[in-house]
Amino acid sequence: MKKELKSFFKKFSDQSFKSKEIARKLGIKTDHEYQQLKATLYKLYQENYLIRIGKKYKLNILPTSNKITGTLSLTEEGYGFVIPDNKSLKDIFIPTRYIGNAFNGDKVEVLLFATKKGKNLEGQIISVISRKRKEFIGVLKQKKSLPYIVPEEPDVHKDILIDPKSLKDAKFGDKVVVGNLTWDEETSNPVGEIIEVFGQHDNLEVEVVSIARDFGIPFSFTKKSLDEAKNISPIIDKKHLSDRIDFRDKIVFTIDPDDAKDFDDALSIEKNENGNFLVGIHIADVSHYIIPDSNLDKEALARGNSVYLVGKAIPMLPEELSNGICSLKPNEDRLTYSVIAELTPRGKVVNHQIKKSVINSKRRFTYEEVQEIIETGSGDFADEILELDKLAKTLRKKRMKAGSFDFNTSEVKFKLDESGYPIEAFVKTMKDSNMLVEEFMLLANKIVAEEFSRNKKLASKPFVFRVHDLPDQDKINEFARFVKSLGYQLNPSNIKRPTEFQKVLEQAKGKAEENLINELAIRSMAKAFYSTQNIGHYGLGFKYYTHFTSPIRRYSDLIVHRLLFGYLQKKTKNLYDNEELEEICEHISATERIAMEAERFSVKLKQVELLSNQLGYEFDAIISGIVHFGIFVKITTILAEGLIRLRDLDDDFYIYDEKKYAIIGRRTKKMYRLGDKVTVKLVKVNSDKMELDFTIVD
Repeated sequence: MKKELKSFFKKFSDQSFKSKEIARKLGIKTDHEYQQLKATLYKLYQENYLIRIGKKYKLNILPTSNKITGTLSLTEEGYGFVIPDNKSLKDIFIPTRYIGNAFNGDKVEVLLFATKKGKNLEGQIISVISRKRKEFIGVLKQKKSLPYIVPEEPDVHKDILIDPKSLKDAKFGDKVVVGNLTWDEETSNPVGEIIEVFGQHDNLEVEVVSIARDFGIPFSFTKKSLDEAKNISPIIDKKHLSDRIDFRDKIVFTIDPDDAKDFDDALSIEKNENGNFLVGIHIADVSHYIIPDSNLDKEALARGNSVYLVGKAIPMLPEELSNGICSLKPNEDRLTYSVIAELTPRGKVVNHQIKKSVINSKRRFTYEEVQEIIETGSGDFADEILELDKLAKTLRKKRMKAGSFDFNTSEVKFKLDESGYPIEAFVKTMKDSNMLVEEFMLLANKIVAEEFSRNKKLASKPFVFRVHDLPDQDKINEFARFVKSLGYQLNPSNIKRPTEFQKVLEQAKGKAEENLINELAIRSMAKAFYSTQNIGHYGLGFKYYTHFTSPIRRYSDLIVHRLLFGYLQKKTKNLYDNEELEEICEHISATERIAMEAERFSVKLKQVELLSNQLGYEFDAIISGIVHFGIFVKITTILAEGLIRLRDLDDDFYIYDEKKYAIIGRRTKKMYRLGDKVTVKLVKVNSDKMELDFTIVD
């Protein structure tokens, strides 16, 4: 009841209600529930969470002191908001002149001002309690004989001056790390010392090291880990084959991107006499080589996953394993862990096995090669590929019918020159070959999770699930309001049924706003994560789901391999207790989020580099965001995002209409809406801050 009431008053923070009005809005009908409601309201009043105005209750948005603490969130325009530590308070508006020496994300103390009724509380930052960042990365420059950097972190709005005594061997143009900051209230800029020099900023290796350092991603492997990796024999001992299913004489092959170096999954298919298909999903048996609590294991856990930056990967495992012994290279014996599923032609799984195996891949396919076979019907192992494609399409159709989402997210790919500079970019689209592989990986993950969950002997044991919760209702309401403005209908009250969401995504397919709708739909969703507590996977529409198919690049999959083998075949007791496993789940969920942020940063960096030579060029774009100071647009060819500032729209005075997701000309009534197609011209590139400025071309 308390949680429900807090949520209610946050939603209606500016309104006051009598207890009977609240009961009616919350659907409370019984006298017992109503008495409980009144008691909880009084308790929240005593706790100062609510205030009383006569017989009405209202959210208490006023603090008890004129000083509060919170976290600073700066805007592009330089002013900010402090999100109070006291969650019952609204955000505090901080004008630019009162930001002081605080950075975005800092924990600060704020002195509050008296404000007009109905206005946001305002304040001045009077002290920085703790810094979000203690180190900053940027290119060393010089202005009026003063060395400085423009921090590449997009949320830092001040240049950092460099103490000339701390230059070390750094040269202008080098990318450096600056720390030991001092920022007196009398000085307009912070001053720091160079604590590390990466080298010239236009070098790919320097760029990757810089991004890794900036996001706290381990880059180099320890000597102990490298020594362990080198000491693993590439020769498979025959004693390790006795309990494995032998697929070495079968037709098994891998399908991966053309630039892939680690191949951690392979496929096989055979037709049974009964007309069913025996599909083998063979996954690199990394757990055979990585011993729990070894140096390799500890380092893999610390990393959590591989990180794929543009032009270079930061692997979870040393290359001797990721690109060598564990990689399912063609014509070489490799140890695997297989899910072998018997499927009817209609895609029903009638039987399955999960067992360790050994394979010898007969062919390394790229997605492009498999796509050509699907389209032409001829090529190496065409019969097998065509059967797999047909089954994958059947499985996909069933999955969609059951409520799985089809998020058609676009990915930008770059062609780099020898120095790592982008010379071309394009949007990669999902084709049948990509979806073929995806479908069988989903099937294997689902089968593994179901095996564990439905087996009475296993269900009580600790396990790692990949889970996805129901969306936040407020976010769904907002998304429904947005798509309605584009002419789509979504009933937010039916969102527990994924098919409601699916209708909008299906209707948007092939349209200019498809990418935007997909992106905003994903943002409105909860984030998928790892947990020992299974709540199902909303986005996929699966009751049971885990990650089993990528142990070379994800620690979650390596753990799942260990748990399955330990429980199913070795019959061991729990390898991890539930608390320990939940800590691992939280850690690898966090490293996954960091990897995604670093990868997005890397893509944006290359987009800006590519466009830096295209000033004055015109592009087709779609409006991807509207704020009070401008319009964000996304170029449709390479998905680079930039800003059109309202001050640059000189044909009228434009007003921001939040409810219509639009800006509207006061005189002409000309409207620019979220999702509109526009032609834009690139007028400014700030490479240091990775910012692109555009104007609209009439």
